[in-house]
Amino acid sequence: MAIDSAVIKAFTPTDVLRASINVGNPILAKANPHGGEPTGVSVDLARAFAQRLGVPVEFLVFDSAGKSVQAVTDDQADIGFFAIDPLRGAGISFTAPYVLIEGCYLVRESSPLTHNGEVDREGVTVTVGLGSAYDLYLTRELKRASIVRAPTSPAVVDTFIAEKTDVAAGVKQQLEADAKNHRELRLLPGRFMVIQQAMGVPKGRGEAAAECLRAFVEEMKINGFVADALASNQVQGASVAELS
Repeated sequence: MAIDSAVIKAFTPTDVLRASINVGNPILAKANPHGGEPTGVSVDLARAFAQRLGVPVEFLVFDSAGKSVQAVTDDQADIGFFAIDPLRGAGISFTAPYVLIEGCYLVRESSPLTHNGEVDREGVTVTVGLGSAYDLYLTRELKRASIVRAPTSPAVVDTFIAEKTDVAAGVKQQLEADAKNHRELRLLPGRFMVIQQAMGVPKGRGEAAAECLRAFVEEMKINGFVADALASNQVQGASVAELS
């Protein structure tokens, strides 16, 4: 896949590929506890794309999806890794998804709620991570329940417990891990949404750049790179998205 020099320049106005990485979603990216570069599927894809462009990569690490999205929207980063959402699409050109992740609800053992369809009721409060895919989705979809926003997705369960809300919403794997530390919690069966995780580029970089990124993601799904990255990073519960 030869890339035109004008497209490379569109991706790298600073001559470095600045990749926005959200470590608030530990399924796809994790901060390095020793202060080095982050790790994860998103990081692996960023490195592979920088190599394809023939440029160095710089990681801009954020603790929430909202901050990571804003960096790309504001042209402070050249690419990012986000759940596809129409609100985010105002400033970002998305690829097709490369990974699918389940969004689930967590409640207390004593909760009367037994399935997802019971959550959207008057008087029910749902905790989500500020600016996360779940926040954007549930803000549109919940008509009766109210939303309480934690500062980041990893802080959802702590906020849910501290604020005594009724439901925590987030990545299934994160909620499962948190539930192991709190035996009085349980996941509701099934999922309330499927998150389509994609790459994105600022819309101002042009359609040629957006098409280049879309082609790269499709190639990475076809050649097994995404599947290998999920395996090497020991990601459970996420699946490679179908070809677009």
